[in-house]
Amino acid sequence: MLDSPLPLNELPPVTAWLSDMDGVLVKENRALPGAQQFLDALKRKDMPFLVLTNNSIFTNRDLSARLARSGLNVPEERIWTSANATAAFLAQQSPQSTAFVIGEAGLTTALHGAGYIMTDQDPEYVVLGETRSYDFSTLAKAIRLIEAGAKFVATNPDVTGPSDEGALPATGSIAAMIQAATGRAPYFIGKPNPVMIRAGLNRIGAHSEAAAMVGDRMDTDIQAGIEAGLRTHLVLSGSTRLEQIETFPFRPFGIHEGVGELIELVEAER
Repeated sequence: MLDSPLPLNELPPVTAWLSDMDGVLVKENRALPGAQQFLDALKRKDMPFLVLTNNSIFTNRDLSARLARSGLNVPEERIWTSANATAAFLAQQSPQSTAFVIGEAGLTTALHGAGYIMTDQDPEYVVLGETRSYDFSTLAKAIRLIEAGAKFVATNPDVTGPSDEGALPATGSIAAMIQAATGRAPYFIGKPNPVMIRAGLNRIGAHSEAAAMVGDRMDTDIQAGIEAGLRTHLVLSGSTRLEQIETFPFRPFGIHEGVGELIELVEAER
C-alpha cells in the first residue's frame, strides 16, 4: 500500500465491494496478479460484490465466460455493466416504455429484461451504446427521432476503446456526432456518473457508507465512487500513473500497486 490518507479505524467497516474490471482484475485478456485471490477473499468473507465495466457490448453471461478464459471465476450475477445500469435507470424513469437502440447484445438484452420494447416508431428514448458496426442510416434515423422529440440516453461517455490495432471510436465519440447534428446532449449513465454506482449498490443491497470502489482510472472509477459516497481505492495496474494523481482536484482513499494489496483489507473486515 502506497498511501492511505485516512486511518481505517475511523470509518465503519466495509461490507461490500465494487471493482472495475479492465486494469484492475484483467488486462489484455489476462488476469492481473492477485485478482482471483481478491475475489476469493470476498467470497470467503461472504461479502456482496460487483465487477463493473462501462462496456455495453457483451451480456453478463458473455463477460463471465470471457473472465473465465482469463482465469477468473466471476458469476454473471456479480457483473454490472453500463448496459445493466442504463436498463435499470430507464425502468425506473419510465417503466415498460419504448426505445430506438443502437448497440449490441449486451444492451438489447438488458433493455428487454427491463421490459422495454425496441422500435423505430415514435420511441420515448433513443439509447446509444457501443457497437463495432455503426451504420450511417441507423445514425441518421436516431438523429431524426431525437429531432422529433425522443429523449437521448447513452450508456457511457468513453470516446475511445482499445483494440489490438489501437484506439477505436467508442460511445462518447458517436454521441458527440449525434449531439452536433441535433443540438441535444445525451444523458450518460455509465461511469463517472454515480447513478451507475448507486444502482449497483441497490442491486446487491449495500449502502455507500459501508462500501468500497476499486478502480484504475481517476476520471471514471474514482470520481464515480467519490460522488456516490464510497471509499475509493486506486490501483496503478491500469490507466492512471502515480504522478497523474496530483492533477485531479480529488483524491482516492487509498492508492495501491495492484488489487492484491487489498486482500488484507478484505480479510480484516467483519
